[in-house]
Amino acid sequence: MMIHFILPGDTLENIAEKIRLENPVYLKEFHNQHCLKDDSIVDHLVPGKKLLLPDFAKIKAYNDKNDAPFKSPELNPKIVFDPIGFDEKFKIKIKESSNTDGKTVENRFSYIASLQWIKNEFDEHLFHFTKDQFSNQNNTKMESLAIESMKSLYPIEVFVTPKGQILRTGITREVLKNFNQIKAKLLDFFPDKYAKIYLEEFEYVAMNPDVFDQKIKEDWFLKNYFSSFRNPFENGKSFFEMYLDKTLLNVQQTAKLTDSKEEILLHQSLKSKEENQDNFTGNVTVFKNNGMIESLNAVYSYKEFSVSYSTEFSIENI
Repeated sequence: MMIHFILPGDTLENIAEKIRLENPVYLKEFHNQHCLKDDSIVDHLVPGKKLLLPDFAKIKAYNDKNDAPFKSPELNPKIVFDPIGFDEKFKIKIKESSNTDGKTVENRFSYIASLQWIKNEFDEHLFHFTKDQFSNQNNTKMESLAIESMKSLYPIEVFVTPKGQILRTGITREVLKNFNQIKAKLLDFFPDKYAKIYLEEFEYVAMNPDVFDQKIKEDWFLKNYFSSFRNPFENGKSFFEMYLDKTLLNVQQTAKLTDSKEEILLHQSLKSKEENQDNFTGNVTVFKNNGMIESLNAVYSYKEFSVSYSTEFSIENI
């Protein structure tokens, strides 16, 4: 038996975590069984009083009961990936902001993403991905050119593992075959020297599979939708890695209790958080039957030199 003097802010939960007792209810049970009657815990811990702690052997015996709340099936869901026949549209909203010396600059835009499952071949799922109905604040000529250029390449091929993680992306054979005509039409729509320079760079990206793949994988929708968030849960947590703005984030997620028989609710955050480190939080709703995302809301922020950057991102099935 060990003795702990209760400090302000102590709870049964955080003390149990420190001594690696999985179910904190046994902390109260053990103390009340061995303490004097006047020292019994009724509701809350009282700072300054003694708390009797079980020894390592007793802790192991409690843990062997395997009844800690975080071990319940509801908090350790198995997220499948069964996209066969999937064909859905999503509303995507993004708000980017930067703050320098108290001055904030914001940029908002949105679009409709379409995702259609095509086939499963060689143990890979093939999807067709398109974007449409773009809305942004600036609506400049170069932005219009960029949007029309990308739309000319749709649908983009997206290859995914059996577990739902993106492998590679590419342009369809038909688009590659007709690329010269596509480029000529774009030059007709945007007949100036700056458009010509942009379209030369655009052609370089489109005609180089590795470069194109790298660019498309930066899309926030794809990197969130086809991340490794479907990794197995253990003891109420699941872990995965994800790149955002070229930074590798180690993310942990927990499941939220819900009465829904059709959905799984997930909360995501960084595995470890230190001062001045990047920050990420996300809330995701996943269909139980196929593991596809219904909705997602995420916020990613970081600081570079004296500038704070933040991106708010949402996916909504429509």
